[in-house]
Amino acid sequence: MQLRTLGKTGLKVSEIGYGTWGIGGEMWLGATDEESMKALHVAADLGLNFIDTALVYGSGHSEQLVGRFLKERKTGMTVCTKIPPKNDRWPARPGSKLADVFPFDHIIRSTEDSLRNLNVDTIDIELLHVWLDDWAGLDDWKRAFEKLKKEGKVRHFGISINDHQPSNALRAAATGLIDAFQVIYNIFDQSPEKELFPYCEKHNIGIIARVPFDEGALTGKITPDTKFPEGDFRDSYFHGERKAEVFQRANELKKLLGPEAATLPELALRFCLHHPAVSTVIPGMRSVKNVTANCAVSDGRRLSPALIAELRKHSWEKNYYAAD
Repeated sequence: MQLRTLGKTGLKVSEIGYGTWGIGGEMWLGATDEESMKALHVAADLGLNFIDTALVYGSGHSEQLVGRFLKERKTGMTVCTKIPPKNDRWPARPGSKLADVFPFDHIIRSTEDSLRNLNVDTIDIELLHVWLDDWAGLDDWKRAFEKLKKEGKVRHFGISINDHQPSNALRAAATGLIDAFQVIYNIFDQSPEKELFPYCEKHNIGIIARVPFDEGALTGKITPDTKFPEGDFRDSYFHGERKAEVFQRANELKKLLGPEAATLPELALRFCLHHPAVSTVIPGMRSVKNVTANCAVSDGRRLSPALIAELRKHSWEKNYYAAD
């Protein structure tokens, strides 16, 4: 497993991180705690040392599983978690007030909840789970960050940028208080490369690339006939004609498979890792099989400029997360 530096945090993190939304047990169905714990340990055995979770994943269950794992593993892991918006709206709606989303007391209380779930004294990285850059000049979030850092409860802070809005955080970045951003970045959504990545490279802000498989679209396993359990997040994400659309686009991408990448998931991860601004990529993983395959991608090899040029043609301007 190759390591990269997470911006000005100085933390050396594995190129492949562990996304734990799917093991929370609510919006992604099918995971079992037993398999999740096995998968976490196999990932660590393979050199993975970065875990991403959130207070909202499974109403705390994901954090609690990570806490159990940390107790068993003892040392060597970097954990990132996220503070949910108080109004429970993802993404943040235009015009939303900071007082309704991230008031000071809510940030402090959510952090305390995460510390209990994770069973740790200090959180390595904590992110606000949504964002509007209109809030950049306001004080509540800044005071909360300062208090938590002074008390030793959080080491580093950042923002999980709204879905498909990579420029909606540059004013926050200019405050100097942001150590890392989490952002959607994959073959279909290459938009962070335009403004966000150059800014972060210049100012040494870490990038955590999320949704590298576009919620499964870039695994090649979605067909027009795919069925998801009722209540599974993917049932709404791939509604209407979306399954047929991603099936067609995935089949086009399969024509690019070969010696540089043998499978679509490998191609998707290698694409994310080709960009030097990216510190770590966090595919969601719920099984030992997927952990083994994904971790194997961090072998030091990089996609050729010719293949990257071909992948540029597959950028897809769409937003599956559009606000109501």
